[in-house]
Amino acid sequence: MTTDAVKAALSRQEIELPSWAFGNSGTRFKVFAQPGVPRSPEEKIADAAVVHRYTGVAPSVALHIPWDKVDDYAALAAYAKEQGVRLGAINSNVFQDDDYKLGSVTNPDPAVRRKATDHLLECVDIMDATGSRDLKLWFSDGTNYPGQDDIQDRQDRLATALKEVYDRLGDDQRMLLEYKLFEPAFYTTDVPDWGTSYAHCLELGPKATVCIDTGHHAPGTNIEFIVAFLLRTKKLGAFDFNSRFYADDDLMVGAADPFQLFRIMNEIVRGDALDPERGIAFMLDQCHNIEEKIPAIIRSVMNVQEATAKALLVDRDVLRKAQREGDVLGANAALMDAYNTDVRPLLAELRESQGLDADPVAAYKRSGYFEQITKDRVGGEQAGWGA
Repeated sequence: MTTDAVKAALSRQEIELPSWAFGNSGTRFKVFAQPGVPRSPEEKIADAAVVHRYTGVAPSVALHIPWDKVDDYAALAAYAKEQGVRLGAINSNVFQDDDYKLGSVTNPDPAVRRKATDHLLECVDIMDATGSRDLKLWFSDGTNYPGQDDIQDRQDRLATALKEVYDRLGDDQRMLLEYKLFEPAFYTTDVPDWGTSYAHCLELGPKATVCIDTGHHAPGTNIEFIVAFLLRTKKLGAFDFNSRFYADDDLMVGAADPFQLFRIMNEIVRGDALDPERGIAFMLDQCHNIEEKIPAIIRSVMNVQEATAKALLVDRDVLRKAQREGDVLGANAALMDAYNTDVRPLLAELRESQGLDADPVAAYKRSGYFEQITKDRVGGEQAGWGA
């Protein structure tokens, strides 16, 4: 691919930002408060708009309900548009209520299951008001002890709830089913892996797709294989990009293993799935506990851009020829040549051609925005994830 073609592909790239990453977040042990943190969904959207302003590739903001609950979602969507962004995926929350101690949609108590399912349906109502395409579902449901509950019954309950919500979706809406290996359930998790998510989505129909969270796998899992498989079956709907060392660390994407991020994006490019028209949502899902929120999110966006640029630079003709001929080292070299390319000058040129600063982080720091929000956002209750 020529440099001009790489730039053209990168100029169409879109990365969705999570509203909750701008609030105070951390671990179950400690959340470190920071100055200037948003106190409302509107202030989260304003911060997200700043990231888009300096990167040019982050035009949408995912909401989390009830963390971003407002009285008028249409008005919130209009506010986002005024800021130069739009509202993206609506994320449900059926894991922070005392009723969900034994599960939400898989709970043995039908009243709790009804409450959880009603919340998911409420999220579809919110999608109608915001114009959002995607409903993102993640369930903490599971068990801690053998015999605690019937594993097959829980899968039946899950399927029943998913079907009800699926049937409520509009023609242009879809469901993204996330998975997670463990935590907070430690013996069984009801949606523990991509295969379980895939099986439920396959049963539901074309509007149900899998969301890959890059931190939700066992150590050593080949995530790019999952990407390739789901692309082939047209069941890959979205990513939650973050980085991990041990488990679900939610660190900045590419921080621990930038080569893994490149390998993932290589499969995306190989599958011709980068363009927004293909429908795959490239979302961030991160907890910025000790670092400044906005610069960290800008860095994450840049990390995804760099991995994508390298994937676009892979010489597909050379790679295919080596693969056909069984040239193991030559095929690997074709990938490594692209990965070892310094794409920062290319991205700097692209940004300048779009009227952006070549260095988004430096531009943000010079802007004085952090100093302004630190002064303006004194008082009130800072947004957080409720930990």
